[in-house]
Amino acid sequence: MSITSPVSNTSAPTVKGPHGTQPEIDTKSLSPNLSPTLSLSPTLSRAELRKQIRLARRSLSTEVQTKASLAAGQRMLEKLSALKAQHVALYLTHDGELATAPLIEALWQQGIQTYLPRLHPFNAGQLLFLHYHADSVMLPNQFGILEPRLDVRNVISVEQLDVVITPLVAFDIKGNRMGMGGGYYDRTLANWHSKGRPLPMGYAHDCQQVPSLPCEHWDVPLPTIITPSRVWEF
Repeated sequence: MSITSPVSNTSAPTVKGPHGTQPEIDTKSLSPNLSPTLSLSPTLSRAELRKQIRLARRSLSTEVQTKASLAAGQRMLEKLSALKAQHVALYLTHDGELATAPLIEALWQQGIQTYLPRLHPFNAGQLLFLHYHADSVMLPNQFGILEPRLDVRNVISVEQLDVVITPLVAFDIKGNRMGMGGGYYDRTLANWHSKGRPLPMGYAHDCQQVPSLPCEHWDVPLPTIITPSRVWEF
């Protein structure tokens, strides 16, 4: 199974899905140098670091974004296949993040169940994960991010997930992750190591990698991070 492109290409075979017509692309032909790492001052504050990296990923061209999503998606698909994952949580792209639509389409074609986070309606700062499928009703949350409409029949506990693919703003060469600052994924994944699941995996552009991140005691490092150019294992 190969990842498919979200851009139009009438000469390529296509598959239909809720993310549009997806022409198949030979990802082996894609260049791994899709979004070179940034040179940033080590004295930047967390807020300034977030600002600079978010700007960098939003500045990537449509062509680079597309190629990056295909290359990283193929790497992620191969990793999930090796893990025999059947219940995978991930996210919908926002603010220049690495696009997940091609990966989601490929997972559906393989019969793998996918889930999206939504803000918990009662417990502030917590996430719920709901089954995501072609007919899921999506609504914007307080941050303008689409999330599944709450339906208890679609809720899955975190412990039932095999893998949680996390969005991130930045990561370093030790696997430390910097998010948007809300701590949602840090709280969700706080006990994953002691329980052995779900396995957290980062998903990011290469330009989001920095040599070192300032860390707090509650920050949860990631054992695996996948970018268009490589699979990082820590």
